[in-house]
Amino acid sequence: MPMKLAVFSIVLNHHQAPVADELWELTGHDFAFVELAPVAEMKGGTENFRDRPYLLPAWESQEAYGKAMHIACSAECCIFSGTDSLPFQKKRLKLGLPSLEMGERWLKHGWLSLASPRLMKWFLAYCLGGWSEKPLYKLCMGAFVARDHHKLGTFIDRCYKWGYFIRTEDQVLAEASKKQIESPSPCSGNSGGVSLDTASSDCISIMWCGRFLKWKHPELAVLLAQRLKGRNVPFRLKLYGDGALRAKMEQAVGKLGLEDVVAFHGNVSNVQVREAMKSADIFVFTSDRQEGWGAVAGESLSCGCALVASEDIGSVPYLIKAGYNGLIFRGPSPYSSMKNPDMRSLEDLEQKVCALLEHRDRMAAMQKNAVELMYRLWSPKRAAESLLQLICDLKSGRETSIKEGPCSKA
Repeated sequence: MPMKLAVFSIVLNHHQAPVADELWELTGHDFAFVELAPVAEMKGGTENFRDRPYLLPAWESQEAYGKAMHIACSAECCIFSGTDSLPFQKKRLKLGLPSLEMGERWLKHGWLSLASPRLMKWFLAYCLGGWSEKPLYKLCMGAFVARDHHKLGTFIDRCYKWGYFIRTEDQVLAEASKKQIESPSPCSGNSGGVSLDTASSDCISIMWCGRFLKWKHPELAVLLAQRLKGRNVPFRLKLYGDGALRAKMEQAVGKLGLEDVVAFHGNVSNVQVREAMKSADIFVFTSDRQEGWGAVAGESLSCGCALVASEDIGSVPYLIKAGYNGLIFRGPSPYSSMKNPDMRSLEDLEQKVCALLEHRDRMAAMQKNAVELMYRLWSPKRAAESLLQLICDLKSGRETSIKEGPCSKA
């Protein structure tokens, strides 16, 4: 009997495993995750997923590769991700079998992105293989994926919302919600309005987390701290992560005299990051359009942060209902830097953060709504259930019956 469902992707990590775990259970253990390459760099993940019963590392041996190819040709439905999955995807689509592809936006750099050999390799396979006539659909990991495909003439009217999904167990929900009713600590804020020009005894905790890369724009977080300090706002900014720009950011903090309000915590485990998010009031996410999805958006929302995020991040239009569970600010120019910051983006970021500080009751409501919306719409279990429903709808010749969240129309 053919396997019900299989995912072909580069690596099983902390971004993929939550949904994979749910699919394993929902399919009655009739599911495989085919891992396509050994990857050492886990982007902050520390958990070992080698013991998952559904994991098939196709790269380990010819026998494993052959088994993976058999699954690609016989499963009820397969989901493919990345050009490493192309050999399996080509074989399956030659047979005309139902398939989905998941991925982030292609045109992160505009039309210059077409110079990428990996993108061109896939594009040629799509065109030469006549895939527009095959039962092939797109799971869009970001709000700009469908737009990019429309420009390229691919997956027209075949795009559905998808992403990375964060565990939001009842315990996480309870812990994050509890933060709203506890007495304010020196860095947790309170629930009443406060003037930005008046120092307060309680202190707002602001968090930034990511690799210190140019397109992540950590300079906006540091310059935000400079402006808030100038307003006599009681706050602390904590930056997590490492990268090429970290030393420059530390030097800038020293030159601007921000050592008393800004702290660098380096690389820590995913568990420690989530603990830090649970204790933070506001999470600022400053990336430009090169941030395909941006997993920390969902992580911070599920931990009860008030998220203030750039409009250019792929997950933001999916996850944030502006004013309800977070705020969206003008995305930074790719050329923004500490020496030449995008002032319009910085000013909008400052305005949105200050709006939260002026109205602590509104911020508390957003924090509560953030947790509830992630739990209700964007949990791994909801995503897995919606995926199976979408597959059922498509195989029956129907449009998706999912109206919002994962697997709704993109």
